[in-house]
Amino acid sequence: MHQVSLAADSRTNVGKGAARSLRREGKVPAVIYGHGRAPQALSLDHKSVGRLLDVIGGEAALVDLSIDGAASGQVIVREVQRNPVKRSEVIHLDLYAVVAGEPITVEVPVHVVGVSDGVRNFGGVLDFHHHRLTVKCLPRHLPEHIEIDITALGVGDAIYVRDLVVADAELMHDPDTVVLGVLAARVEEAPAEVEASDEPEVIKKGKADEAEAETDGE
Repeated sequence: MHQVSLAADSRTNVGKGAARSLRREGKVPAVIYGHGRAPQALSLDHKSVGRLLDVIGGEAALVDLSIDGAASGQVIVREVQRNPVKRSEVIHLDLYAVVAGEPITVEVPVHVVGVSDGVRNFGGVLDFHHHRLTVKCLPRHLPEHIEIDITALGVGDAIYVRDLVVADAELMHDPDTVVLGVLAARVEEAPAEVEASDEPEVIKKGKADEAEAETDGE
């Protein structure tokens, strides 16, 4: 598992105006909550946030947090809010405090290994129903991701939650939940050919043609 750390400063100014001011200063507003603690507003350096997210990517990870220079225990990144226009810009971070002996419930990404037989040999399409799954476990057992070997999957096959085993963790989904499957490739029907008609083609005269015909007959 990644070993990462993050430094934060406490703040008392909250609200949209305060958040905009922080962003202009190159800071990222954040909040920490969980483990029965009241939510606490924080300020993070945007470069530090960028480095943190580069390291953990979309993985689940425990982060060593310090606030105002003092160690504050471990947290997980619960939510990352980004600028809807400039997606690389993080505008807010939600951090969730964890305690070593208390279970946590976390979304963990699904990673696939191999290429499905149905995709490789029969033109099937891999269809994800869930890119992330929720697990419950002690912090020390938090998996970075859930790995699924899809090599043997044929067209029409699927992986269900009941098929997965995550060491020292409980999957918080109905066992019959489909995680992913292989679909048959969609075949587009060729347009129907227009049959040639034995009937002679009838060309309707327009008004100009009718007028010309009448003139010729005079």
